[in-house]
Amino acid sequence: MNSVGYEGWAIVEIMGHRRLAGHVSEATIAGAPMLRIDVPGKEEGAPPKATQFYGGASIFCLTPTTEELARREANPPEWTAPAPLQLRHGAFDVEQHDEGDEA
Repeated sequence: MNSVGYEGWAIVEIMGHRRLAGHVSEATIAGAPMLRIDVPGKEEGAPPKATQFYGGASIFCLTPTTEELARREANPPEWTAPAPLQLRHGAFDVEQHDEGDEA
């Protein structure tokens, strides 16, 4: 029976604890087969922001997907924290300020 390799965009779970998305391919390093993951940057056509190699025993799951979904998974939107809670008269209130207002 021949083994079939996969090369393309995927979401990869490593040891069931870490999740990466990117373009995957097979590589051989020091005679050992490895999975190469090129994690894309935000801009299409830019070089990968990271390249990582994992041995087959580390791979928990590999889900083939589209380039668009892999890029979205690899570059989630920026998250902004809500306004800080401040203690006032024994209760927590959210203090809201517009830019330019003095505190």
